Amino acid sequence: MSADHTRAPVLEALAEYRRTARLSFTPPGHKQARGADPAVREVLGDAVFLGDVLASGGLDDRLTRGRVLERAQELMADAVHADHTFFSTCGSSLSVKAAMLAVAGPHEKLLIGRDAHKSVVSGLILSGIEPVWVDPRWDAERRLAHPPSAAAFEEAFAAHPDAKGALVTSPTPYGACADLARLAEVCHRRGVPLIVDEAWGAHLPFHPDLPSWAMDAGADICVTSIHKMGSGLEQGSVFHLQGDRVTPELLGMRAGLLSTTSPSVLIYAGLDGWRRQMALRGRELMGGALELAAEVRAAVEEIDGLHVNDRDDFCGPDLADDFDPLPCVIEVTGLGITGYQAADWLREHGVDAHLNDHRRIGMQLTHADDRETAGELLSALKELARSARELDRAPRVAVPEPAGLRMEQAVLPRDAFFGPAEAVPLSAADGRVAAEMITPYPPGIPAVLPGERLREPVLRYLRTGRAAGMNLPDAADPSLETIRVVARP
Repeated sequence: MSADHTRAPVLEALAEYRRTARLSFTPPGHKQARGADPAVREVLGDAVFLGDVLASGGLDDRLTRGRVLERAQELMADAVHADHTFFSTCGSSLSVKAAMLAVAGPHEKLLIGRDAHKSVVSGLILSGIEPVWVDPRWDAERRLAHPPSAAAFEEAFAAHPDAKGALVTSPTPYGACADLARLAEVCHRRGVPLIVDEAWGAHLPFHPDLPSWAMDAGADICVTSIHKMGSGLEQGSVFHLQGDRVTPELLGMRAGLLSTTSPSVLIYAGLDGWRRQMALRGRELMGGALELAAEVRAAVEEIDGLHVNDRDDFCGPDLADDFDPLPCVIEVTGLGITGYQAADWLREHGVDAHLNDHRRIGMQLTHADDRETAGELLSALKELARSARELDRAPRVAVPEPAGLRMEQAVLPRDAFFGPAEAVPLSAADGRVAAEMITPYPPGIPAVLPGERLREPVLRYLRTGRAAGMNLPDAADPSLETIRVVARP
């Protein structure tokens, strides 16, 4: 029996809840906006509160006999060719941890691309899993990491045949993609699962001109942030499962360790509605986004001092295997400024950039954009190019070579994070073992992991990066004058 994608079980149940004017003596305590602060109601509107109900004992009955969430998850799985789908209201940060815990346990090995998001490192800290880091492919010209190759994972498995599986990030926040089909084959030949952190790939299943989607490529578990490239609300994430290398019961149980017992029906509704939107109109909407992105890219390329990274820049031997054009990553070095300066200038002039680093900004395009928003973006970028000469001279960020970026994992992340630690001056940290995670954000890929032996090139990168405007939100000492390290015996 084919799935009926005109249905939206969560939205329909919410509409029924309102129609019956149920009288609630349960949380949430605002009681359908009646008790909410008037100033909050004025800013948010009552629709937010009217959609904020209990998932069970509200949206559904106390035993969830209406199968509201279950039916919504089944429709989502059908839309993206998965066997099972789980909704998360705690973002992909929860989803990726659940996936890791379902594949490996304490002191078991998991192969992981070193360009992983900080949520993966948090999963290592919580679980006690031993990471086997697989080096990304490094673009020396652009000072940028792309996902590791299938051959690199093959070599890592040969050196660590007891590894329980592999985890790769694809697409990266920059739009670079791995060859997921080959990676899945490398894992499955050994009978172990492949986890794909596809947080930036919610849109991929819905147009043939976009890079391959993890489930179609044969991955076992895939984590997707619907709020990033889709139409979901912030924190709306799903994780998908196929095959029998991980059971849905086990994955659900691991997710239950981390998830909230008070999930947001508002976030569920956003996930459910986005699935219906994409199942019915995804190809049309994504096709329009791709056409607009091509126009924007061509127009940006005409602005003196700016260059849009394209397939020719990102893909090739020892680089990325595929490329998503929607992140629209723009080089600003031709203007003599950093990406931090460009992002700050644009923010002051009413335009927010998603990604920024020492030489780039990312202006994310989605199916929500149109020629009006694209025109405003292009006008802002042209004005930035005209105004760049008035900005301060770009501070130099000392980005290390690949050999300097990679540091020895001397201690398990969990042991270093929870063990005895002390703060030492950054100038005295070379050779010490880190007891904290330090992550330039965005894009959220840690430069320092708990348990890594610190080396001067990375310390210099962080020091010069912070001076240039790099955001390091999780450093124990926000000034970065000191760094937390494992205490000496």
